[in-house]
Amino acid sequence: MSRPKPLSGFPELAPDARIVEQFVLDRLRETFELHGFGSIETRAVEPLDRLAKQGEIDKEVYAVQRVAAEPGSRAELGLHFDLTVPFARYVLENAGQLAFPFRRYQIQKVWRGERPQEGRYREFTQADIDIVDAGTLAAHHDVELPLVTLGALERLHTDLGVPPVLMRVNNRKLAQGFYLGLDIADPPAVLRQVDKLDKIGPDRVTALLTDEVGVSAAQAASVVRLAQISTPDESFVDRVRGLGVQHPQLDEGLELLAEVVRAARTHVPGRLVADLKIARGLDYYTGTVYETELVGFEGWGSISSGGRYDSLATDGRTTYPGVGLSIGVTRLLAPLLGRGFLRASRSVPTAVLVAVESEESRWDAVAVAEQLRARGIACEVAPRADRFGKQIRYADRRGIPFVWFGGADGEVKDIRSGDQVPATATAWTPPAADLRPQVGAAG
Repeated sequence: MSRPKPLSGFPELAPDARIVEQFVLDRLRETFELHGFGSIETRAVEPLDRLAKQGEIDKEVYAVQRVAAEPGSRAELGLHFDLTVPFARYVLENAGQLAFPFRRYQIQKVWRGERPQEGRYREFTQADIDIVDAGTLAAHHDVELPLVTLGALERLHTDLGVPPVLMRVNNRKLAQGFYLGLDIADPPAVLRQVDKLDKIGPDRVTALLTDEVGVSAAQAASVVRLAQISTPDESFVDRVRGLGVQHPQLDEGLELLAEVVRAARTHVPGRLVADLKIARGLDYYTGTVYETELVGFEGWGSISSGGRYDSLATDGRTTYPGVGLSIGVTRLLAPLLGRGFLRASRSVPTAVLVAVESEESRWDAVAVAEQLRARGIACEVAPRADRFGKQIRYADRRGIPFVWFGGADGEVKDIRSGDQVPATATAWTPPAADLRPQVGAAG
């Protein structure tokens, strides 16, 4: 059998990188749970027709079909491309058992058939938080979600040395109200073009608005002027008013966005700005929308995004509006790991290798290992009763810092310094920095 070739866009992590990822996921889980979010998991597949209704994403959906299906049969299921669409379906199916407002976090793989590049993958892990309610959802949750997400990302910055982030926030009611005030007939079509502003620039967006959406040159110019407003405070309100457009929905959007910016300046200063070009390409967003970049690595794109969705989940009688934010864990970590910005202090959880003097005494070594494990010390028993020098070299290759010799009352050697001291399996503990692999910025 020939050596298999890797599949582009489907990253697989080595053990040391996986330690970093688990460290990150643990910090995210802890932050989410501190704010009262409970964990759920949803299935990997959804009906294709539901996945294809969510904006310019249908060409990226992976269809699922049984290998043994009849020739010519059409696949009806697809792998979910985000966690919001399956969450909305989950809410509808389980509404009778949920306590509203329902707060959930979800960490799972998702799949998108887009062109692989740095920061963009076909299979990746997302960490989502959402709050959903029955009938109406209070506007203050639009403020709460970015504060929780920025708090989680700030913890990665302080604990691991991940670069700081900047969240850019807009409100679709603001944008759509502005477009309606300009007498534009199809605001969603305009939003989809504005969402491309960072990628293709204002001139190309202006051309798309006039050529494909059919707005006038004057309308397109006003749309682009609005999209180029960005402020770290509430001064964006006066700048929008200065454009001379009026509409009730515009007023509502301005007020909602100003509330988010005010709260962020108090609780996470310097981490959030109002940026009126942020649109988000998915059609289900109806209010506040968020995108987040690593400072200094803006070219990697958004590593956390989301928004308000008022009508994604409805059974015809009750609507379940929600607001959510997603952290692209793989998008965040893969480039940082690939470029050596983050590392683990060792590639295994093992802190101690228990040496084996002879195969006849192996179970004595196993008993020592069990005593250490009972006190939370990760250890393993040497695979072979080689000379002690070989066992030490084995530990060194594995990145294991300590080797234990003898029985429960034996000796332990720090193979980095060469220090060897008497130790008792029921009392000895490695230094705190060695008990678990440490994760941080490379340096």
